[in-house]
Amino acid sequence: MSPAQPDGAPLPGAADLPAQVRADTGGETGRGRPFSVYLHVPYCRVRCGYCDFNTYTNLSMGGGASAGDYVDTLAGELRLAHTAMERVGLPQRAARTVFVGGGTPTMLPAGDLARMLTLVRDTCGLADGAEVTTEANPETVDERYLAALAQAGFTRVSFGMQSAVPQVLRILDRAHTPERVLQVVSWARRAGLATSLDLIYGTPGESLDDWRRSLEAAVEIGPDHLSAYALVIEEGTRMWSQVRRGELPLPTDDDEAAKYELADAVLGRAGYAWYEISNWARPGHECVHNQAYWRDWDWWGAGPGAHSHLGDVRMWNAKHPVAWAGQVTAGRLPVAGHEVVDADSRELERVMLGIRMREGLELRSLTRPGEAATASGTPRRLVPVVGGFVAQGLLEGAAAMAGRAVLTLRGRLMADTVTRELVD
Repeated sequence: MSPAQPDGAPLPGAADLPAQVRADTGGETGRGRPFSVYLHVPYCRVRCGYCDFNTYTNLSMGGGASAGDYVDTLAGELRLAHTAMERVGLPQRAARTVFVGGGTPTMLPAGDLARMLTLVRDTCGLADGAEVTTEANPETVDERYLAALAQAGFTRVSFGMQSAVPQVLRILDRAHTPERVLQVVSWARRAGLATSLDLIYGTPGESLDDWRRSLEAAVEIGPDHLSAYALVIEEGTRMWSQVRRGELPLPTDDDEAAKYELADAVLGRAGYAWYEISNWARPGHECVHNQAYWRDWDWWGAGPGAHSHLGDVRMWNAKHPVAWAGQVTAGRLPVAGHEVVDADSRELERVMLGIRMREGLELRSLTRPGEAATASGTPRRLVPVVGGFVAQGLLEGAAAMAGRAVLTLRGRLMADTVTRELVD
C-alpha cells in the first residue's frame, strides 16, 4: 500500500523509493551532500560493435519510449522523483552538475536537450555556476545546434572522437571522419562551450603509432579536457564475437599499458594534467560531474537503465525504454531494483575511487578504532605496505611521507593492487 497524506490520497512516487532511502533522511543525505543529475538518452544511429551500453537504434518504439515523445516521459520521471524525495523528507538540493549521456543525446533536436535542462531547473533546481554537459557524436551536430545548446544553458560538450585513424574508426564502427572533430570543437568553442574529447586505446589492430597519431591529433585540436579509456571487449557484443572467431586480435595488457604511458607523456607535454586515472585537463577544466561520482555525491539518474545514488542506497531503472516509459506513464518511479551498500563495501569504494584521483588518499582515513598511527597519520599496520609501494615505484615517496597515498604513473597501471593492499 502506498504511503498516504492525511486526507488518504497516495503520495505520488514515494512508495517507489526503497525504505532505506526513507530511513536515511537524518543521515548523510539529510545533511545536504552535493547533488547531481544524470539524464540518459538511449538512441543511436548505429550500435557500435564494442558497445554494451543501454542503447537502441529503433527511434519509434511507441508507448512514450519513442524519440519524439521521449522528453515528455523523462519529464514525468523527474517530477515523480522530485515528489518522492520531497515526501520522504530528503532536502531539496539544487543540482551542481547535469550530464546528458547515452546513447547519443544529440540524436534528439537541440530544443529537446534544452527542454531537459529546463525540467531540471523546474524540479530539482540548478545551482549557480552549475556545470551542464552533453555527450555528442561529431556527425550529429552542426554550428547552429551547438549555439542553441549554449543559449539554453549548457556549459560543456563531450565529443566521442575515439581515434584519428580511419581504419581504427572503421573497426569501432564510428561514422565520423577525423577532420570532423576539429570542425565541431571549433564550433563549440565559438559558441562559448567548454570541450572534451573521448579517446579509446587498445582497439584490435591498432598499433602504437596509430595511437600516437590519435593523441597528437587530439592535442592539435586543443580541447579543454581529454579522456582516454582502454577498450574493454564485453561478452555479448559484436566485437567479442569477432575476437572469439579469430577475426580480430585480442588486445594485450602490455599493449594497453604502453599506450597508457604514451598518453600520459603526450598529454603532459601539451599541458594537460591528469586528475583521475583516465582523465586529463587543462588547469580549471576538470569535469565536475565525473568528480561527483568519484567523491560520492548523491545523484538521480533519469531514463531507461539509469542508476541513482542516495546515501547508502543504489537504485537502477527498468532497462528497456518501453518498460521504463510504461512505469512512468502509470505514475510510478521506474525503479527496477536497489541495493544497500554495507560499511565494508562503502569503505572499499571510498579507497578505490579516492586512490584514482591526483590528490590521492589521506592515509589517516584508514586508521581503525584504537589503532596507533605515525606522526603523519599513517596507521602503523600500513607503514610496511606503504613503504613497499614506494620502493616498487607505485606511490610517490614525498606524498607518503606527508601521509597521503598518491599513485605514480606505474601505480596508476596497478591501482587495483594498491587498493586491495590498503583495505586488507
